[in-house]
Amino acid sequence: MPSLGFTSVPPLLKYLLYAEQLGIATAPALAAAGLEAAQLNDTSLRLPVEVHERLLDYFCQHSGDPLFGLNSARFVKPNSWNVLGYITMNCATLGEAMGRIMPFEKLVGDMGTSRAEVAGDQVRLIWSCRHRRPDIRRHLVENVLASWLLYARWIADSQLSPTAVWFEHSLPEQAEVAQYEALFGCPVLFGQACSALVAPLHYLQLPLRQADARLLKTLEDHAQAMMASLADAPLALQVQNVLRQLLKDGLPRKEQVAEQLQMSERTLQRQLQQAGTSYQQILDDLRQELAEHYLRHSELSIQGIADCLGFTESRSFHRSFKSRTGLTPGQFRQTALNAGKA
Repeated sequence: MPSLGFTSVPPLLKYLLYAEQLGIATAPALAAAGLEAAQLNDTSLRLPVEVHERLLDYFCQHSGDPLFGLNSARFVKPNSWNVLGYITMNCATLGEAMGRIMPFEKLVGDMGTSRAEVAGDQVRLIWSCRHRRPDIRRHLVENVLASWLLYARWIADSQLSPTAVWFEHSLPEQAEVAQYEALFGCPVLFGQACSALVAPLHYLQLPLRQADARLLKTLEDHAQAMMASLADAPLALQVQNVLRQLLKDGLPRKEQVAEQLQMSERTLQRQLQQAGTSYQQILDDLRQELAEHYLRHSELSIQGIADCLGFTESRSFHRSFKSRTGLTPGQFRQTALNAGKA
């Protein structure tokens, strides 16, 4: 069976920490997975997803815990999701943090995909696992959903619990529902249409205890660069990352971007068109994103911001900004300042 894709080192660390607590020797586990201890120090390392499967499989067989995946979630930390963990930690609200999962989750691996669905006054945070082996799939799904909840409790400094937890798989023979409900603090249902945390919609407004907007921007820039470095990163993301670097030296030319991506300007234009976007659209969106960040979180003058974004004169910046927001840059900054004082 061909590989499903890749995993990164951080998600593996929860398994190792739990195994150590249980008194399981980790050296044989690493050997069984085809890992070397030194590799665990490189959080940017991309490993075949089979490595993840083999390590989890070893611990499930040797731990004596039929709920190893679920219980190892208790060792979740910010670095369990690479830079994504630190990004979510610095968001203003739980909803904002949740919105960062989908754009950056591939930095952790491509073992599954997340999506959010709103149904009435509830929100469902769904994880669709790509692994096919039923036993490994169950442990992974249980670990992901439990990790989400335990991490949300930590960053929100609240013992919040979902309305319900859904699992596609059946209740394991060796387990009792009470073991799940003790961790999640709510009814846990098996044999459902999808695997999800179901929570009140108002949870999305919960403030996070360590929100830092400036650090968040730095972390997101880093994550964007990491995403663009992935071999299969969307071309639009690669273009955006190149533009972030070139904008520091004035308005980039399209041929500069094409050259950095090792393609002709015509090829770049054609491939972006096939992806449903354009060079100008990506540039305009990036300028707007950066403009709002500078207006909220810097003391740069309006002219200084216009210069940083490659506008030859502040009037062009004013016109562009107002066409998108309905506000002048000055009005936007004042509104943001007033909101911060409220």
